[in-house]
Amino acid sequence: MRVLIACEFSGIVREAFAKLGHDAWSCDLLPTEVAGRHLQTDIMNLRWENWAWDLMIAFPPCTYLASSGARWWHGREKEQDDAIHFIISLMMFPIERICIENPIGIISTRIRKPDQIIQPYQFGHGETKATCLWLRGLSLLQPTNIVDGRIGRVHCEPPSAERWKNRSRTYQGIADAMAEQWGKSTLRGSE
Repeated sequence: MRVLIACEFSGIVREAFAKLGHDAWSCDLLPTEVAGRHLQTDIMNLRWENWAWDLMIAFPPCTYLASSGARWWHGREKEQDDAIHFIISLMMFPIERICIENPIGIISTRIRKPDQIIQPYQFGHGETKATCLWLRGLSLLQPTNIVDGRIGRVHCEPPSAERWKNRSRTYQGIADAMAEQWGKSTLRGSE
């Protein structure tokens, strides 16, 4: 299966799919942190390319979308509108199966409510980080390992130049669940 992981510099989700034998590629403006199949370009450059993707999972920047940053939105209406238009463009990619991931925020009111909200503690990480999933052609992600602990680690990340990167990386348990569940369901759906 051909998988496009949009707006991912970490390589975490890409490698979860690659480990299961999928032809997985990440795409981001930044270079990848982990060697692998990575396209360092604007994801919109791939929209009409003839890559024949089976699945896209997108992690668009949440700076102007997440409720946690609402206090910074005043005076940034254009940036917020641009971010919403970017989400709509991702949702309209000519790919049958799509997941858009983002924190709780204005996508729910400006576009539509998410299909699912997941937490890291449902996938083996004793932390909280409510994560919304907007799905097309995919089943809901099923919890794989519900664990104790409800620490909001991303909120405790100390100030640094890397803070935004550290807060945006996908948890390995969630990446593995996406690859195992959606990789299999997509393969079954295409037989």
